[in-house]
Amino acid sequence: MECPHLSSSVCIAPDSAKFPNGSPSSWCCSVCRSNKSPWVCLTCSSVHCGRYVNGHAKKHYEDAQIPLTNHKKSEKQEKAQHTVCMDCSSYSTYCYRCDDFVINDTKLGLVQKVREHLQNLENSAFTADRHRKRKLLENSSLNSKLLKVNGSTTAICATGLRNLGNTCFMNAILQSLSNIEQFCCYFKELPAVELRNGKTAGRRTYHTRSQGDNNVSLVEEFRKTLCALWQGSQTAFSPESLFYVVWKIMPNFRGYQQQDAHEFMRYLLDHLHLELQGGFNGISRSSILQENSTLSASNKCCINGASTAVTAIFGGILQNEVNCLICGTESRKFDPFLDLSLDIPSQFRNKRSKNQENGPVCSLRDCLRSFTDLEELDETELYMCHKCKKKQKSTKKFWIQKLPKVLCLHLKRFHWTAYLRNKVDTYVEFPLRGLDMKCYLLEPENSGPENCLYDLAAVVVHHGSGVGSGHYTAYATHEGRWFHFNDSTVTLTDEDTVVKAKAYILFYVERQAKAGSDKL
Repeated sequence: MECPHLSSSVCIAPDSAKFPNGSPSSWCCSVCRSNKSPWVCLTCSSVHCGRYVNGHAKKHYEDAQIPLTNHKKSEKQEKAQHTVCMDCSSYSTYCYRCDDFVINDTKLGLVQKVREHLQNLENSAFTADRHRKRKLLENSSLNSKLLKVNGSTTAICATGLRNLGNTCFMNAILQSLSNIEQFCCYFKELPAVELRNGKTAGRRTYHTRSQGDNNVSLVEEFRKTLCALWQGSQTAFSPESLFYVVWKIMPNFRGYQQQDAHEFMRYLLDHLHLELQGGFNGISRSSILQENSTLSASNKCCINGASTAVTAIFGGILQNEVNCLICGTESRKFDPFLDLSLDIPSQFRNKRSKNQENGPVCSLRDCLRSFTDLEELDETELYMCHKCKKKQKSTKKFWIQKLPKVLCLHLKRFHWTAYLRNKVDTYVEFPLRGLDMKCYLLEPENSGPENCLYDLAAVVVHHGSGVGSGHYTAYATHEGRWFHFNDSTVTLTDEDTVVKAKAYILFYVERQAKAGSDKL
């Protein structure tokens, strides 16, 4: 929105020496000393925490509005209203009197100058910190000292995602995707800013709740979120700008009720794919893919038009065979996919833990076999046979015609009954390494032995009893270590803990040829 209070509230010099030392995203609140969600007042340069922490930034504004005992305020006091502040992480500007984010600037462009100064401080602090860590890591004996002195948070450089109100479903998916290296690197290397014409030429685009649908970019906000997650400059990042864009372009996810993480992932990937098809930041999709030739060279899986990085990495092809049981006519259809949704076989539905004694443990192989086994369609799914000219009983079988670089497997844990959606809480055993997909291929002889092996990269877990309630967390591996992502909290964990999780979504990455030959 266009804020009328900037001229009276933005009073600090853009390069003010009053700013604290260090990176702006890690500045501490002057009241509670919290470094979560720091905001700087553009009147006096004091730093306070945001409303989702202890709300001292808002209290600073409210305290400044208390009428003085004198009947007549001085001219200086009249001007200094402490109304406008800036987020030290996303550099968005907020006015408390307007109660909204601000998109305009002062006549002298002071807001943009302050923003650029904070960005320079952040970049300088990050570069210095990275240089310091690199020098320490050059000596193996100092590596262990880094862990001991600075603790696991600094050593792992992992960043959590703040829960904005039942947004754990989004946080778990974002953390999982950020640990799929090829996918994450592609977006992080995209152009960082959108160049505009006129007064805002060359400036960053900041999305606010007041802007129209045409001014938001899911790719840009997704890119910025991925860039923030492994910089190590803050313990938690607030994805509010991305969440705002999600509200704009995905109406199903508006509001603060719990959502299905798998449904969100599919909407996210589909919309990223569509936006990349149309070009990004003035650069065509083809030129972006040309710079990432490894993604486009062998990719032939196109969903809703031309190929993008989304289909190049997650895209596979299924062959659907349907046979008429009356005349034997066979129908074949090729369907592109970004993930496979697997039923948990009914004979395992009561097996809720790995150590439970009643019967065998359900494995991921059982779910894959159930998905690809020959199935006779029931009376409600009769096949329209072109030879018989009517609907007939038939059988159906899936084959995988092309495997993706990243195999996403969704275990169907939620099922509708007559009145509600129940959760299948069965434990499903899954491998950390060497998932062999060769036996599910249409033409396995045309694939090398290593091309069919997959290693686990991330797992999304749903805790609770129903899709509309509960909580989502994620496990993911980064540089050989496993981490547990629980909103803003990130902890180091081990493989034994990961394999005991009741997986909801599994992300497997195609193994490189040089890896070993462990198999499921």
